[in-house]
Amino acid sequence: MKLVTRMTVAFVVAALAFSATVAGAFTLRAPQIVFSSVALQGNLTAWDGAINANTDQLNGQAFSTGVTGNTDFTLVLKNAGGTEIGVYNTLDAVPALNQLFPPAAVAGWSVACHFTATGVLQATQFDQNFVNQGTVGYTGVDRTHFGFYISGPNGTWYSQDGRNLGGKAQVLTYAGTQAGGNFGEWFECFEASAYNSATSTFTGSVVVLQSVQPVPARAGTWGALKASYR
Repeated sequence: MKLVTRMTVAFVVAALAFSATVAGAFTLRAPQIVFSSVALQGNLTAWDGAINANTDQLNGQAFSTGVTGNTDFTLVLKNAGGTEIGVYNTLDAVPALNQLFPPAAVAGWSVACHFTATGVLQATQFDQNFVNQGTVGYTGVDRTHFGFYISGPNGTWYSQDGRNLGGKAQVLTYAGTQAGGNFGEWFECFEASAYNSATSTFTGSVVVLQSVQPVPARAGTWGALKASYR
């Protein structure tokens, strides 16, 4: 059920102490994903000149709300590819898909997300002119273990590699840098087609996240992941 509301949203700027704690929770991907990186590097350089698309990929396949107990996070759409983007519970064997950005969203759209005391994720959408597009509430979203998905004509793909075809990466995570003016933020770069080292660009949709932290990734194949639920 969608409820149109009036909200004044202040985008969350992570405190320095929070950012330092989060930065220490990362590991780099090993190995780094090989892809056609020219286009994404151009974007990242424009947004944050200190990120290297080929060597700064982080193993942030699942996320949690802030270590300070903050129940709010925001997302800003930097690139849009006509696809649906949302969140899912990374610990669920068959997760529900909770849409945050509709396929019609364009660059500049944003979503303000809030976890209520009763466990509802409220997501309020704003268009590129910051006009409120309404609020939707999702029950059962795990604020301590959630990931991101992209869904379009070429399939549905997840931030957890093990859920994708062949266990391949479909979402790359980069940390914003202090030098680039984005310290404490994360760039989520989505590939909307099956990964191919020669043709994948990870530029179809790019989202900037604020006030979340990565959760250590589960190693192994999707089969091994499913086995952990038994």
